[in-house]
Amino acid sequence: MLEATSQLATVVLQNNATSFPLIPAQAAAALAVGLAALGAGYAERGIGAAAVGAVAEDDDMFVRGLILTVLPETLVILALVTLFLTTGIPWDTAEFFEAMFSAGS
Repeated sequence: MLEATSQLATVVLQNNATSFPLIPAQAAAALAVGLAALGAGYAERGIGAAAVGAVAEDDDMFVRGLILTVLPETLVILALVTLFLTTGIPWDTAEFFEAMFSAGS
């Protein structure tokens, strides 16, 4: 299994003809955030169903169920923070929106 993972990483990260990555950095970052969101949604599916059942039986379980339902979303928040730190998106919002709107025109 470890050898297959190593071979897959070699295929994904570099092209045989050149030494640059096959997936651009922005696409890899988008993939990472998307997979984090997919995992959080999958986790919330089971937690949400259990929380609704617990609240239906006992109203005092609402806060605990709400906290446990929101907990997987922290994965997406951490993925977005990692995205901002690694891709170098400017923190100055005016500069960021200027660059975003000028690229479209």
